[in-house]
Amino acid sequence: MLLKRLEYWDHAFFCRLFARSSSLLLSRGSYWISKTADGPLYLLLVLLLLVLEVADSWQFTRLLLLAFAIELPLYLLLKNTIRRMRPQQAVRLHPVVAHIVPSDTFSLPSGHTAAAFVVVTAVALCFPACFWLVLLWGLLVGLSRIMLGVHFPLDILAGISLGVASCYSAAKLL
Repeated sequence: MLLKRLEYWDHAFFCRLFARSSSLLLSRGSYWISKTADGPLYLLLVLLLLVLEVADSWQFTRLLLLAFAIELPLYLLLKNTIRRMRPQQAVRLHPVVAHIVPSDTFSLPSGHTAAAFVVVTAVALCFPACFWLVLLWGLLVGLSRIMLGVHFPLDILAGISLGVASCYSAAKLL
């Protein structure tokens, strides 16, 4: 009963947020924010920090590598075990046409959000002065995935949890 109620609220919250994404500006903005969490920009960030010889950039790089080595297999295991349908297959009350084509079938957890929060947590640990700015970016990545119609809010929360836990686990191992 509790799970059904949670699913109902998750779907309802999704529908409210997604309904606001019909504006071209908002859907394009969400698309580009989401793109910042695709992966290649993480490599660019690391290279930039290393080239500029920013203090703690090697520690940051090692932390990111180990955190992603923890996060990625867990992400794949969760996604392929839970097998939660994406909003366009799951929401029956309002038809959902996603603004993008997702790269895979299942939605929980959000991989973009998990990866973004690996970076957010690594920045918090290595460059705390930049934390609030990077946290805002991470939250916008999660919100963009909802606005694009490919994730429910609980997928985003699961991605945040996975990213933070993976990075903290990596920090404990280093």
